[in-house]
Amino acid sequence: MVRFFSPTVNTLSVEIKVGCCGFPGGMAAYFKNFSLAEVQKTFYRPPRLETVRRWRDKAPREFEFTLKAWQVITHPASSPTYRRAGIRIDKPENCGFFKPTEEVREAWNTTLEVARALEARIVVFQCPASFKPLEENLGNMRRFFSSIEREGLILAWEPRGGWDATLIAGLCKDLDLVHCVDPFLAEPAVAGETAYLRLHGYEGGRMYYHDYTREELEYLLRVCRSLESREVYCLFNNIRMEKNALEFKELLRGPQPRQGQA
Repeated sequence: MVRFFSPTVNTLSVEIKVGCCGFPGGMAAYFKNFSLAEVQKTFYRPPRLETVRRWRDKAPREFEFTLKAWQVITHPASSPTYRRAGIRIDKPENCGFFKPTEEVREAWNTTLEVARALEARIVVFQCPASFKPLEENLGNMRRFFSSIEREGLILAWEPRGGWDATLIAGLCKDLDLVHCVDPFLAEPAVAGETAYLRLHGYEGGRMYYHDYTREELEYLLRVCRSLESREVYCLFNNIRMEKNALEFKELLRGPQPRQGQA
């Protein structure tokens, strides 16, 4: 795992929230170990609101859901994730890349309805590497985020590919976005009250396969404590996500006293 910066711990009090992208082991078992999860199904094809409300009812009251925005907003219809989700679009040329189309607007309205049902605070916009920093794409982003109804939600944007950190920071400031990033690839381009980290488990050029070591989790903790944010979300998105998230939670608790010690 490559590290690109040396974090320096700041003096702010930081709340670190840990969870997984999905529910490994099923919801019932997951709720016993975690109080945060990022919903993935909303990216592929949003579930029915009745289903989402059941999830909210089953979860403990203090449990927090975040969710990914529907791919119709961010990904073109040529993306293999459309086929995987079984989505058929009448006008595929109108989808993705934050285009100013009815299809994209309706996809946001659907995402917003799910966020309401989950009582979520954060929606993540994950963009494909094919979404480049071109003038057309930048204009689409500005129109989209300047015009949608947010209803108090925190919006996190995860760009991929050749985006300059200064450009990312400027867009996040102008459009009131949180820079979502894998901290083993780069540092957040801009600081804010909330930070959102997604750990994809890159190994050998492939995503998801890495099993984070104790040393790497200690590095992650230093990163979290170095950010000028009051709350840091850490969402594991690798094959060993449950194992690594539990190990990270244990690290957050610090050394425990031995039996018989106060």
